Amino acid sequence: MTIDPLVLLQAYSIGVFPMSDDRDAEEVYWIEPKRRAIMPLRGFHLSHSLAKTIRRDRFRVTANRDFGGVVSLCAQAAEDRPSTWINREIERTYRHLHETGFAHSIEVWDGEELVGGLYGVALGQAFFGESMVSRRTDASKVALAWLTGRMLFAGFTLLDCQFMTEHLRSLGAIEISQQDYLGLLAGALGDVPLGAGRSVLAEGSGGWAELAFAPLAGDASAGGSPLLPSFTVPGPLSGQDIVQLLTQTS
Repeated sequence: MTIDPLVLLQAYSIGVFPMSDDRDAEEVYWIEPKRRAIMPLRGFHLSHSLAKTIRRDRFRVTANRDFGGVVSLCAQAAEDRPSTWINREIERTYRHLHETGFAHSIEVWDGEELVGGLYGVALGQAFFGESMVSRRTDASKVALAWLTGRMLFAGFTLLDCQFMTEHLRSLGAIEISQQDYLGLLAGALGDVPLGAGRSVLAEGSGGWAELAFAPLAGDASAGGSPLLPSFTVPGPLSGQDIVQLLTQTS
């Protein structure tokens, strides 16, 4: 079984998302936090050491090249995380949502090995982060920095982190009320025709997601950016460009 993609997108549009208790749990339930963690796109905290790692391209960063691999890595038990909330139904659901063009991943590679990344759902000018993982020092931080930079590049307005953690707080995330979150969400989804029924599924995430993720996936040129001309380049940006973008806007 998988969750119907239209139901899932409609849930995101009202501030709700699915979770499970454990990797092996059978039940999925819907969550609506009273306090919401978000990453202000112009408030990402880029430490000197992280900037150095990104600037030197210590890792290779891509998008949507191994979505299934990122989800599987996020779902695996680790020393600091014996179990996860990603059960098999949720994993299948987001793989299907990726196939329909709404779920996206950022992959972090050490050579040919996938060592970190994140995945989530893009809808309108919002990105709903679902999970991130690191199998090398700073790999998840690098993924989130690149995601934030690409979202700024593309004109997104909301990066939803769901629940606050000390890891997210150290990178600049803040916590807001559900009411304030819904206000930001309404602005980010203003042009998404969710009332059109299942026809919305044929549209994919839209132009903002295309601009943000396609260059890292090796697709078409990312033209039409609202940012400086120096950033409107085809193909993946370098770590140096990401650092410059984040430090100029923080």
